Amino acid sequence: MRKTGESPIVKELVLIGGGHSHVAVLKQFGMKPMPGLRLTLITRDIHTPYSGMLPGYVAGHYTYDESHIDLRPLAQFANARLYNSEVQGLDLETQRIHCTDRPSIPFDTLSINTGSRPNTISVPGAKQFALPVKPIDGFLQGWTEIVEQARNTNDRFRVVVVGGGAGGVELTLSIQFRLQNILRSAGKPIDRLDCILISASDEILPTHNTRMREKFMRVLAQRNIRSLAGNAADRVTQHGVHMQDGAFVAADAVLWVTSASAPNWLQESGLEADQQGFVKVNNCLQSISHPNVFAAGDVASV
Repeated sequence: MRKTGESPIVKELVLIGGGHSHVAVLKQFGMKPMPGLRLTLITRDIHTPYSGMLPGYVAGHYTYDESHIDLRPLAQFANARLYNSEVQGLDLETQRIHCTDRPSIPFDTLSINTGSRPNTISVPGAKQFALPVKPIDGFLQGWTEIVEQARNTNDRFRVVVVGGGAGGVELTLSIQFRLQNILRSAGKPIDRLDCILISASDEILPTHNTRMREKFMRVLAQRNIRSLAGNAADRVTQHGVHMQDGAFVAADAVLWVTSASAPNWLQESGLEADQQGFVKVNNCLQSISHPNVFAAGDVASV
């Protein structure tokens, strides 16, 4: 008989993703173990980034360690198996999870907290030439390269952020702050840095109230950040962004912070989902089509 510690295993609880919700779940099980339950965490990132601190990390306010959570000691505290792998498929009929370079993992109860990623599929060239803000580990690697590029070039450096929502506005301000400080430290003039924010909506922060929008328009103007609203990106090349009205915005780096999409394996799983592929859940974050599956964070649609 399978055992966990001294108790026979009667339930397999699997957590996919090391997001904020699952960090709390691991902590709670560590504080109050449940006999007979085997807990498994599947995560692509052992050091999971805390997305709320991402703009502060980009701006240079936080170090890498301050803005990341090491899942290994947390999993050990919760007596959970930790699989450093990426999910490739979910078989709801056999209740098994298929991962990269690992045998399939059975579950009785499943929770999904993988986050989302910007939707670049509909814009030609975005996947090849733009850096999406999610998944965050990929973004941070690309951001490090952008920092070095800005530090080492003696020419004008142009950064374009596509996406005029809260994430795009906050990230643009953080990027400018960090790169200006880097240029100052290198003894280079900060006016050689150009930051441009592109919003397909008629205004930036379209889901916020008028007062908030006006305030951030003033902030962007004071910081000499150019805002291009009411004009969507049509395609991206290695030299910049071609707009739907025919204009061209030259760029040395393009960052993508647009509407989110769900992972492909999740969209193909058979879980009932909304139009963006996010799992439809009730007020208990329980899948409305499969009661033994839960979803939390960006990947859930309440």
